[in-house]
Amino acid sequence: MAIDRWHAPDGWPLRRFALPHRGDWRGSVLFLGGRADFLEKYLEAFDDWAGAGWAVAGFDWRGQGASGLLHPAGGCHIDDFAVFADDLAAFVADWQRENPAPHVVIGHSLGGHILLRAVVERRIAPDGIVLLAPMLGIRAGPLRGRAIGALGQIGRVPALRRRTIWSRSRSPGPGRITSCPDRDEDKRWWKEACPELARSGPTWGWLSAATRSIAHVERMLGDYPAGLRGLTVTAGLDPVVDNAAIARVLARLPAMEHADIAGAGHEILRERDELRIAALDRIRRFLSETAI
Repeated sequence: MAIDRWHAPDGWPLRRFALPHRGDWRGSVLFLGGRADFLEKYLEAFDDWAGAGWAVAGFDWRGQGASGLLHPAGGCHIDDFAVFADDLAAFVADWQRENPAPHVVIGHSLGGHILLRAVVERRIAPDGIVLLAPMLGIRAGPLRGRAIGALGQIGRVPALRRRTIWSRSRSPGPGRITSCPDRDEDKRWWKEACPELARSGPTWGWLSAATRSIAHVERMLGDYPAGLRGLTVTAGLDPVVDNAAIARVLARLPAMEHADIAGAGHEILRERDELRIAALDRIRRFLSETAI
């Protein structure tokens, strides 16, 4: 795997990676992680796709992983998700120019949200997209929908905008994100071995930006390209994103395929093997059909 720096149009350095395909060539995959993610968490999935003939690439979002800080205390902060969409659009332009088609973009959680946003804004034009537990609605215990939108208004208060909502110790614990203790421990190992990769909770400003962007994407769904192949994979026990909101979006995108992994937590690709393999098999079938 090659790892280097790619500079966004405003000069911000993002850590990117590239993993060459093995065996017969099938196409190019770009992976987009979620909030507080870093590329090391998904090495197993990258190896699976590369072994199936797909060249795999991706990057850590600005402010996350090894792509620098946007918050002095290590929180996840952004004032406007348009910045993420700008980064993605510029990155995809270079990626498509440098890598042969077909081009498939896979986005998890935050990455799935920004991917769909860039698609409906007609900022990118891949051959296929896969949304994994996409952040099209946010859950916080029993709160979701309008309640989360109301909480997002707190982030408009200047004095609270950069304050984190929760500390690292209060983030969702084992069994909620994944039921696989080994993969949960793997994530903890990476954070301890490379503390610069770890992030604490989102800020109130991040939540405000997220709720605005979610509403923006729903308004733009009518601009989803008619010929674009898509697959959404949801986690049946997801405690982070609102599956009801995802269902509402999918009802407006009848051409979008959907698979639900019952029993899975939010990090579908890091679940115990029976659930993880079920998701990878469904994605693999989608990739094969896109490569035809």
